Amino acid sequence: MPFKFEKFHAGQNRPLHLSRRQFVTGLSCSALLGTAPPALAALAGHAAPALTETQTLRGNNFALNIDLRQANFTGRVRSATAINGSVPAPVLRWQEGERVTLQVTNNLLYTSSIHWHGMILPTRMDGVPGLSFDGIAPGATFTYQFDVKQSGTYWYHSHSGFQEQTGLYGAIVIDPAGEDPVAYDRDYVVMLSDWSDEQPEDIYAKLKKMSHYYNFRERTVGDILKDIKHKGIAETWKARTMWNQMRMSDTDIADVTGYTYTFLCNGRTPEQGWTGVFKPGEKIRLRIINAAAMTIFDFRIPGLKMKVVASDGQNIEPISVDEFRIGVAETYDVIVEPDASSAYTLFAQSIDRTGYARGTLTPGPGLKADIPAMDHAPVLGHRDMGMSMQGMDHSAHQGGGDAAHENHGAMNHDVMDHSSMNHGAMNHGAMNHGAMNHAGHAMPVTSERNAGLSPAGYVSEKPITHFASEFGPHVDMRVEQAPSGLTDPGLGLRDHATRYGRRVLRYADLVSLHPTRDRREPQREIELHLTGNMNRYMWSMNGIKFADADPIILKHGERVRFTLINDTMMTHPMHLHGLWSELETGEPDKIPRKHTVLVQPGSRISYLVTADSLGRWAYHCHLMYHMPGMFREVRVV
Repeated sequence: MPFKFEKFHAGQNRPLHLSRRQFVTGLSCSALLGTAPPALAALAGHAAPALTETQTLRGNNFALNIDLRQANFTGRVRSATAINGSVPAPVLRWQEGERVTLQVTNNLLYTSSIHWHGMILPTRMDGVPGLSFDGIAPGATFTYQFDVKQSGTYWYHSHSGFQEQTGLYGAIVIDPAGEDPVAYDRDYVVMLSDWSDEQPEDIYAKLKKMSHYYNFRERTVGDILKDIKHKGIAETWKARTMWNQMRMSDTDIADVTGYTYTFLCNGRTPEQGWTGVFKPGEKIRLRIINAAAMTIFDFRIPGLKMKVVASDGQNIEPISVDEFRIGVAETYDVIVEPDASSAYTLFAQSIDRTGYARGTLTPGPGLKADIPAMDHAPVLGHRDMGMSMQGMDHSAHQGGGDAAHENHGAMNHDVMDHSSMNHGAMNHGAMNHGAMNHAGHAMPVTSERNAGLSPAGYVSEKPITHFASEFGPHVDMRVEQAPSGLTDPGLGLRDHATRYGRRVLRYADLVSLHPTRDRREPQREIELHLTGNMNRYMWSMNGIKFADADPIILKHGERVRFTLINDTMMTHPMHLHGLWSELETGEPDKIPRKHTVLVQPGSRISYLVTADSLGRWAYHCHLMYHMPGMFREVRVV
C-alpha cells in the first residue's frame, strides 16, 4: 500500500504519494548524492571557500545557509558540507517558551534538510525527507518555525543522505524560562565528531563488500600464543573454532575506525586540540554532544571529577563520575571545578581505541595538560553475544519450512483474534512470516507485571523468542539470554573501577530531577529485535529491513512500553523522533527521559513512550551506515 506525506514547501500543502520502496530508493539516491567531490563546487560556478570559525547565534530569528566549503583536517583539501561557512555549524542559543523561526537556504546541487535532534515539535517541522516533508531542493529556502517547549543541550544535523558525515551538524543550547537548577559560572559546548577524507558513499560501499575493511585488529599468531598461555590449548582452540564457525571476529567493535577517521573536538583535530579558558574558582558547565556519524566515545578528564547534571537535555539528580560512554547522538552536561594551578585534558577515546578527540581546559595559555594513553582495546566475549554456541546460526541457510513452523511460537498471539481462526485447517509451515508486520505486534501489559520494579529496572519474565522473520542469511545471530543493559557500563569499561579506580556512569545511575510526568502503566508492549548480518553488512529490525516494513502504529495518548533486544554484537544508539523515551531504571517516580538510547550487545533495555504527538516519526539506529535498514516509521494517529 502506498503511503502519503504532506509536502510543506514554498507555501504549498499538497499530498505526495510514495511507496515505502520508492522512499528507500530515494534515500539511497540521496545517499549517493549526499556529498560531492570538489569538482561539484566548480560546477556551481565558483571554487568553494575555506571553512570559517564557528559562531554562536542568539535570538529567535535565524538565517542558515548550506554550502560546500574546503576543509583541511589531515593535510589534504576536501569538500565539507557547512552551515554559514563553518564545521561544526553555528551554535544556536534559544530561550525556552519562545517561538523560533529558521530560514534554511540550500545552496547545494542536491536536496538537503535539517533535523532538530531531541526537539519536541510538530511533525512537519522535524526535517526528515519522506516523512516530514520533501526536503529542501537545490536553491530553495525552507522556513522552520516552532515553539521551544524545553531547555537543555541538543543538536541539529542533516537527515539527507550522508551529509551529516561531511560536516552538516551543529549544537543547540536552550536556556530555561525560569531559574536554572544547575549553578555554573561559564559553559562550553564540546562537540565530538568523526571526519574522513574518503567520500562517505565510498566508505559504505567498502563495508558492503567487506564489513571488516577498516578493522586492522584481527587476531594474529601472537594473540593465539597469548591466549594459549593464559587459557590453555583446549580453551583457546574451542574459542577460535566458535568464532571461525560464526564467521565473526571478537575484535569487531566498530565498523569504521581511526584507520580512516580523524576524531574532532569542536572541529579541531587531536593535533590542534580545542581550548577553553577558566578563571580561578569557576564552576564550568561542559555541554558534551556526540555528533559523530559512526563513533561511540568514552569521555573523561584525567585528574578531574565530573558531576553529571543532564542527559539528552533533561536535568537529572547530580552524580559524580570519572568517565562515561556517550553514544552517537547522545548529550551529557557535566559540572567541573578545575584547580586554578592546573590545565586538564578533555579526552574522548573511540570505543575501539583506534583514536581520540581532545580538548584542554586551562587557566592560562602557558599551562598545558598531558594527553593520556588510550586504554586497552576491548574484545567481545560471550556476555556480548548473549548466547551459547548452540544459539548461533552456523549454517547461514534460509530458515523456511520447518524453521518457520517451529518458530511460530515466537509470534505474539495476545493481540490476535483466535476465536474465529480454524487452526486445524491452517498450513503454518507455508505461512510467509517474513512479510508479516512483526514490529507492530504488541502485547497487553497488566498491572501485576509492573509492580515492584527491581533496582535494575523493568526486566521481562518472558523467555527470549524470535520472530520467524529473523531466520535466514540476512541474520547471523540471535541471543538466547538478554540481560538488562542498565547496570552494564559497556564493553571495554567494565573493569575500569578495579583496574584504574574510575567510576563509570551507567544508565541505572540516571534519576530525573523532576517527578515522572506520566504515571500511567503501559497499556501494551512492543518488542523489537535489533538484527543484522555483519559479514554481509545488512541491518534490520526483527529481521525486516525498512524497505519491507510496515509502520508501527500508536494511538494518540496511549502509554506503550518499547523493549529492545540486541541480537547483534554491535552497540546501537536508537533514536525515536518527536517523543520522549523514558528509561525504566527502577525509579518509577523519577524516570529519566532520553531521546537516544544505547542498546548494549546481547542485551535488552526497555523504556516507556507516551504517544502525545500526532504525526509520522522516524525511529532508527543513529549509526549512519546502519540506518538504511535499521529504521522504522512510528505513526501516531
